[in-house]
Amino acid sequence: MSEPLLVEFFVEDNAHRQLLVPLAQRVGQEEEIDLRCQVRNARGGHAGAMGSFRRYQVLREKGVVGREVADLLVVAIDGNCSSFAETRKNIQRATHDSFAHMLVTACPDPHIERWYLADPQSFQDVVGTRTSAGPRKCVRNHYKQMLATAVARGGHPPTLGGVEFGRELADAMDLFRAGRNDSSLKAFVEDLRDGFRRTPRSARKG
Repeated sequence: MSEPLLVEFFVEDNAHRQLLVPLAQRVGQEEEIDLRCQVRNARGGHAGAMGSFRRYQVLREKGVVGREVADLLVVAIDGNCSSFAETRKNIQRATHDSFAHMLVTACPDPHIERWYLADPQSFQDVVGTRTSAGPRKCVRNHYKQMLATAVARGGHPPTLGGVEFGRELADAMDLFRAGRNDSSLKAFVEDLRDGFRRTPRSARKG
C-alpha cells in the first residue's frame, strides 16, 4: 500500500486552518489521493505564516527539521488591500528554488472569511441562512463580521464566529460555483489539483 502524501500548511490563523485543511482533503479525495495533513503554523497572521515558512526552508536545507519530507507545502496569506497577483508573488519570492515545485499558494482576496461565504447555497444548507459575500471590500474585519452575523442569524451561538463550520462548508461547497464567485478561491483549488497531479502515481489510491 502506498504512503499518503504529506501536505504541510503555513497559514495565518485558525480561520485559515479550519477551512483550508478540509478543502485540501476534499480536493484530494476528488483526485483519488490519500493525504496526511500537518499544520506547521496557524497563528501570528501574515508575519507568522511567512516567518514560519522561511524558517522551515532554512532548517530543512540544513537537515534539522526532521526526516519526513513534505510532498506539498501550502502557504496562505490574505491579500488584504494588495491584489491577488501581488500576494501570490510575495509568497513565490520567499520560496527557495529547491521548494518551488512543492508550493501551493492560497491568497484569499481580501480575507479568508470571504471564502466561507463563496457558495451561498451550501452556506444555507450548512448554517441555515442564506448570505452572499457581495462585491469585494477592502475593509478590516468586514467579512469576519459578515460571517459572524450570518451564523448568528442561522440561530447558532457565537462561539468561533463561524469558522467552526469550516469543515462542513468545505465538504458541502460546490467548488465550481464558489470559484465562479471568488477567483482567488478558484486559483487555490486549481493550484491544489495541479500539485496533486504532479505527484507520483504511486501515491494515488488503489
